[in-house]
Amino acid sequence: MLDYLLSPIKIKNMELSNRVVMPPMGTNLGNEDGTVSEATIAYLKRRAKGGQGLIITEIVGVHPSGLAINSQLSAFEDRFIPGLRKLVDVAHGAGSKIAMQLHHTGRESLYMLSQGKAIGPSAIPSLVYKMAPREMTLEDIKEIIAAFGAAALRAREAGFDAVEVHCAHGYLLTQFLSALSNHREDEYGGSIKNRGRFTTEVLREVRKNVGADFPISLRLSVEEFIKGGYTADDIQPILPDFVNAGADIIHASFGTHGSPAGITSAPIEYEPGFNAWLARKVKDVVDIPAIAVGRFTDPTLADEVIGRGDADLVAFGRQFLADPDFLTKAKEGRLEDICKCLACNQGCIERLMLGEGNIRCAINPETGQETIYPKGPADVSRSVWVIGAGPGGLTAAYEAKRLGHKVKLFEKEGVSGGQLRFACLPPNKKEYGEWIAWLSSQVEKMGVKILTNTCVTDDMIMDEKPEVVILATGGDKIIPDIPGVGMGHVCDAWQILSGKVPPKEHVAVLGGGLIGMETADFLREKGCTLILVEALKRSPVSKLTSHGYMLHTRLRKAGSRLLFNTTLKEIDRDSITTVCEGDEQTLSPIDQVVVAVGMRPLDNLKKTLKETGIRHFIIGDALEPRRIIEATEEGAKAAWSI
Repeated sequence: MLDYLLSPIKIKNMELSNRVVMPPMGTNLGNEDGTVSEATIAYLKRRAKGGQGLIITEIVGVHPSGLAINSQLSAFEDRFIPGLRKLVDVAHGAGSKIAMQLHHTGRESLYMLSQGKAIGPSAIPSLVYKMAPREMTLEDIKEIIAAFGAAALRAREAGFDAVEVHCAHGYLLTQFLSALSNHREDEYGGSIKNRGRFTTEVLREVRKNVGADFPISLRLSVEEFIKGGYTADDIQPILPDFVNAGADIIHASFGTHGSPAGITSAPIEYEPGFNAWLARKVKDVVDIPAIAVGRFTDPTLADEVIGRGDADLVAFGRQFLADPDFLTKAKEGRLEDICKCLACNQGCIERLMLGEGNIRCAINPETGQETIYPKGPADVSRSVWVIGAGPGGLTAAYEAKRLGHKVKLFEKEGVSGGQLRFACLPPNKKEYGEWIAWLSSQVEKMGVKILTNTCVTDDMIMDEKPEVVILATGGDKIIPDIPGVGMGHVCDAWQILSGKVPPKEHVAVLGGGLIGMETADFLREKGCTLILVEALKRSPVSKLTSHGYMLHTRLRKAGSRLLFNTTLKEIDRDSITTVCEGDEQTLSPIDQVVVAVGMRPLDNLKKTLKETGIRHFIIGDALEPRRIIEATEEGAKAAWSI
C-alpha cells in the first residue's frame, strides 16, 4: 500500500524519506518585522508531525521591495537567520527535510503598490489591484538577482536542506516570463527565451551562492491559464535552460494573478489531482524530479500519480491544514479517519485575501491557533449539553469530549448535519455531505452518542440542570411577507434541494445569497429557466472568491437572469412583479417561486438558560447565520472555554 508515495528519493545531497511535500502556504503568522514568531513555529511544528518527506516554507522575502505584507517572513538581512533556524530545528526534529521558498511579489502586492514602491518588468497595472509598478532598470534587475542569491546563502547558513525559487502565480519571476506583464524591449523581453532570462539568471546566482551539492527547486506556473498568457507547450522549450542554470526540481504549479476562477487555489469544482498533467509535461522534456500539485487530498491518488510516472513527488497543500495527520492515518490503514479538505478556502485563501486575519481552516479549528489549542484534559470534568448537531455542535461535542467532559449531544432531526444536509446537494458540493458524515463518525468514535429525534425543551434544562450548555440550534428559514407568498406554486429552497418539491420549468428564485445562488445552480442543472431576484446592489456571493466566481459563471452561461438591486413586490399565478429603482416590471412565465432569502437565529432556549444561570454559549447560526468556519471555530472555542 502506498509503495510509490512512501518510497525514498535522493535529490543532490538531500534524502527524503517519502514523496509527500507540504508546499508553501501563506499564514500571516509572522512578527510585524518579518521575523519568525512563536505562532509560526507552533503552526509548522504541528504540520511537521505529519511525517512528510519535505516541507517548503511559506514565501520568504528576498528584498524589501518585494513584500506582500509587512509581517511576511524574510531573509534579506542576516538578522532573520536565528528565527529561520528555528523552523529548520522543528522540521528536522520531526524527521522531515525543509526548503526555504525565495520570493519577490513584483507588482502583485497592494502593500508595496499603495506606497508607490512596487517594481516589475514593465509599468503595466496589476490585473488584481489595477495599479502599475515602476519599471525595473537594469541596475534593479542586477540588485534583485543578487538578493535572491544572498537569501539562498542565508537559507543554507540557517540549516535548510534546499531552497525553492518562486516563479509562479503572477509574482515577479512570472511577470518577467509572461508577455502580459513584460513589454520590455531589451534582453529581458521579447521572445519567451528572453523573458525567461531573468529566472535563468536568478537560478545561476542562487547556485553560485549555495554550491553544487545543494538542491534548488523551481516553483513554476507551467501554464498561466489566462487569455493571452503562455501555455505549457510554450514553456517546454525553455525548461532545459532552467535546469542548466541550476534547477534540480520543478514544482509544477499553474495559474497567475488574474487567472479566472481562482485556479491557483482551486475550489471544489476541480477534481483532486486535476493538475498532474502539467508535471507530466515537465518530465517529458527534462530529466529531473517534478512535483505535482492541485487539490490532492487522498494519498492513494498521489500514489497512483507517482506510480504511472506523471510525477516524482506530490504536494498536499490545504490538506495539511484540514488534517496534518493524514499521512500517518494512511500508513496505519485508517483512510476512513482522514479529514479531507473541502477546498472551501474560507479559512486560508479567502481569509488572507480579504484581510480577515491569519490562517485558519474551516474544518480544523486547531489550524492557526496552535498556541492556544488546549491539549487537555480539563482541570474539572463537567456535564455539558450540546444542543444541535450541525458543524458547530458536532465540533463543540468532539472538542469537549476530547478535553474530558461528560457530553450529551442532542439533535431534533433524525440525522446530524444541520444545514449541511441541504448545502451538500447543489452541484459540486457532495464533499460537504461526506465531511459532515465523517465528523459525525469521529464524534461517535470519541464516545459521544448523538441523540437524534430529540428536541430539548425548557423543562428538560430546568429539570436536569447541566453545568454547561452549548446552544448550536442553527437558524430558522425566513419567509418574507410578500403578496402571493402563500400560493401553491411557492416553496422554499430546502424543499427544492431535498426533493420534497419537484422543480418546474420557469423558476424565480428570491434571494441572491449563497443559499439562493446554490439553489439556482441546482435548478440550472435540472434544466430550469431561471430568474434570480436580490435586493442588494451587488451579489452577496462575491466573484472574488473562487466558488463565487464559478457560481456566477455557470448561471450566466446558462442564460439565467440575475436581477440585483431589485425587490419582489408581488407573486401572481404565472408571473412576478419586481421593482428596480422605482420601476415596476412584470415577468412571466413563472410557474414556480423558490424563496431563499436566508435565515434568522433559532435561539428559543436562550431565555431559560439566562434565567437559570446555567453557563452557556451560543454559537454558529444560533448566534448569527454565517459560514462553516464561524460555526466550527465558535464551537471549538466554547468547548475550550469550559
